[in-house]
Amino acid sequence: MAMLQQIIDRRLSGKNKSIGNRERFLRRYREQIGEAVRRAVSGRGIRDLEQGEDITLPKRDVSEPVFGHGQGGDREYVHPGNKEYVKGDRIERPQGGGGAGKGSQAGDGEGGEDDFVFSLTKEEFMRVFFEDLALPHLIRTQLAEVPEWKSHRAGFVSDGNPSNLHVVRSMRGALARRIALGGDSRREIRELEAHLLHLQRSPRVADALVQREIRETEAKLEELRSKAKHVPFLDPIDLRYRNRVKVPVPSAKAVMFCLMDVSGSMDEARKDMSKRFFMLLYMFLTRHYEKIDLVFIRHHTQASEVTEEEFFHATETGGTVVSSALTLMLEIVRARYPSGEWNIYGAQASDGDNWHQDSGRCRELLADHLLPLVRYYAYVQVAEAEQNMWEEYSQLAESHKNFAMRKVSDAQDIYPVFRDLFKKERGPA
Repeated sequence: MAMLQQIIDRRLSGKNKSIGNRERFLRRYREQIGEAVRRAVSGRGIRDLEQGEDITLPKRDVSEPVFGHGQGGDREYVHPGNKEYVKGDRIERPQGGGGAGKGSQAGDGEGGEDDFVFSLTKEEFMRVFFEDLALPHLIRTQLAEVPEWKSHRAGFVSDGNPSNLHVVRSMRGALARRIALGGDSRREIRELEAHLLHLQRSPRVADALVQREIRETEAKLEELRSKAKHVPFLDPIDLRYRNRVKVPVPSAKAVMFCLMDVSGSMDEARKDMSKRFFMLLYMFLTRHYEKIDLVFIRHHTQASEVTEEEFFHATETGGTVVSSALTLMLEIVRARYPSGEWNIYGAQASDGDNWHQDSGRCRELLADHLLPLVRYYAYVQVAEAEQNMWEEYSQLAESHKNFAMRKVSDAQDIYPVFRDLFKKERGPA
């Protein structure tokens, strides 16, 4: 009869705090903590995004249900610290329905209770922040979290599945064993046969001593031949099986291209919104996908591939030719990331202000060259006004399922737009 086993995690998480209790609290108030994390992110700078946070939860959300006595009857209470009442005094019911308000809403001279403050670690904060995000249309699911294994040949072993039996190798081993075990016996048999033949041809063959030696030789030959027959033709130790070992391989290879407009029309507020969006994207990718490349491209009249530090902090600016960034992305894809081997993604942030002729060229580059190669391409316009880029790209959104576009006019819109672009798919891709 099988017995159920229950494992209780009693490890402590510093300052005598239980890990199990902490995990239960996070699961129980997941919705409130998620909302508090979203509020915290809207007020953070780019460099301060990946940190822990003190989450404030309303007292009413963490209150526990309790059993109480019904109305009626005579009861006596002992109130510790009582300095105002004596036995027989009647205590008035508290004003406002009998409950104390929150500390933040209590007026002057009124009592109240503080909200519950819960400190999330850096890891817990980022886990809540990214818990329901995923790259769309990714082949073979998530890269880092679900590693794949590939089988490789690794010689032969003496134990294994019958379906992996290597017949030729097994027979070769059996032959070698029979030769090794029967070598001495066969040599001795040949010597005795030669000696017996010599005795039988001897002129003294009729002699009693010779006849006795012949009988002894024949008896020894019979014994050796019988012994040789007992060497099995195939023994279990001869069997050899094909050996295969599993080695981890990346589930798929992916690359994300980050294209940011740094032209003169992009003021500091728009650049800051673009940086925030790409910082979210960067943190999301590096957290969820170890096997992924990131390519950073800044552009004004000319586009250039830059490092992460230059992408977020360089101050170079100029005019606007968006097609230069798309052309550079296409060149990099063809040179380093063949679409047959890589899952290619692109994200572009711009205010949409571009030369009218160049906006048409951008649409053609995407429709004819880039979108057939990429799994997903997201365009974020950090301006509310309808620009020519938005008009041209709108034609792509209607005809290409792997293209998405959104507008961000305020820093508070970055988070919902980001989640909308990279939310997990509920159905098949």
